[in-house]
Amino acid sequence: MERTRIQKFAVVVLILSITLLATFFPFQIHFENALSLKPESDYTIKIEFWRILFEPFLGPLLYANRSLYALEELPMILLWILILHVFFYGIGTFKSVGNRKKKGLELLVNLPLIAGILFAVFVLILFIPLPNNTIVNNSKDTILVTTHAHTEFSHDGLISQENMWKWHKRNGFDAFFITDHANHRKTWEFAQDQKKGKFPMDPLVMIGEEYSASNHMSLLGLNNSFETRGMADKTVIDSVHHHGGVVIINHWFDGKGKEKELYHELGADGFEIENSGKDLYYDRKIFEELRTFCEENELLMIGGLDFHGYGRLCSLYNGLVIPNWDNLDYNSKQLAVLDVLKNGPQEKIKTLLYKDRPFYPKTNLFLRPFVNAVHYFRTLNLYQVFSWIFWLLVFQFLGKAIKKTLVPPRTGILILGMVSAFFLIGLTILYYFRGVTVEGYSELYWEYSVVLGPIGLALCLYASGVIYFRFFKNRSKAISR
Repeated sequence: MERTRIQKFAVVVLILSITLLATFFPFQIHFENALSLKPESDYTIKIEFWRILFEPFLGPLLYANRSLYALEELPMILLWILILHVFFYGIGTFKSVGNRKKKGLELLVNLPLIAGILFAVFVLILFIPLPNNTIVNNSKDTILVTTHAHTEFSHDGLISQENMWKWHKRNGFDAFFITDHANHRKTWEFAQDQKKGKFPMDPLVMIGEEYSASNHMSLLGLNNSFETRGMADKTVIDSVHHHGGVVIINHWFDGKGKEKELYHELGADGFEIENSGKDLYYDRKIFEELRTFCEENELLMIGGLDFHGYGRLCSLYNGLVIPNWDNLDYNSKQLAVLDVLKNGPQEKIKTLLYKDRPFYPKTNLFLRPFVNAVHYFRTLNLYQVFSWIFWLLVFQFLGKAIKKTLVPPRTGILILGMVSAFFLIGLTILYYFRGVTVEGYSELYWEYSVVLGPIGLALCLYASGVIYFRFFKNRSKAISR
């Protein structure tokens, strides 16, 4: 009875907290101009119906995926889930006066299962496309463009060309460049298929390549006769310009390249001012330094989405002012995009960042999950709050009925462990066959297969062993007697 009262009290407190945070301390999700640091009113947020319906299940996963420092913060979230599980299970074990040894042993046995399940959730968040929020473009003459993206024909890509096109369409883009490493021929073939009408023109596929020399560069607007193999930086840049293309210096701020002055002297057209491939933000002093340099030398500043088919949800868009876009033909659209990128001015180009939380530095991330949980509830709209209340009440009032229909926790954790193992093994098989299909291009399919496969197999064997000892060993002994 006491436990039931505590559960009811906890549900009431959670409902009141969610309602209070969303109503009186809201954080309005918006798109921020990376240069002005001000919201752009012409762009609003589209929230998928399935996300709203299953907000308590999808929302936290999507919010975690958009963390500013996702690769560091996601493990922290999962670590805290493991810590809290051990803490509350440990309290239950302590209270079981006559059953502490058994409960304690069960906790120890369950820990590898919990760890395996959390690892599968980590993979799910980073590798499986969920129904996420996207952009609504309410501007009159601005189109949305990606200048930096990689398919499985790049050594670090993990998505087919067709799925890359679908991804950009789903996320509201009008055009996108594929910039596979040291390869643009496959992109050229894909673009030719679009030109011939084999798939729709929206979004438009544009041909690029990421060239890796003293610094990574996006070479945009290439054709089938273009070559980069064995060329120096200056020769590559001159060749791109000769073919009517544009050269962008990628993520210069990561400190791996040479002085920015060198790339200006070589003839680069501009720099990525933001790049969302890893972290959403970098040192703001370096940001201001790069921005000032570009402004003084009239160099283009643009955002690099740097999408590889996995990782963070779409958090960056480039808005290019191109009037009458929908009425332009294929070639005119290609030329219009390149003209803005070559000639600007900067006022015709906006880099838009998805903003769903206040900025915070890359420090004290261990406690950040609790702060971000508060910020997450602040972003909910009325329908999402109702979704939370609905599901909390469902589990509260139908709790007993649900418990009767569901398996007990000690069995449920084994089922989740097996499901997680099959998920990892299934993904490994998928990646293996994709790796065979694009052998010689992407290396990631093999690399992730080597990681996910053994972990999935080990989790499957461990869960099978626990199932045997927990449910069948004693039964078989009893039968033998």
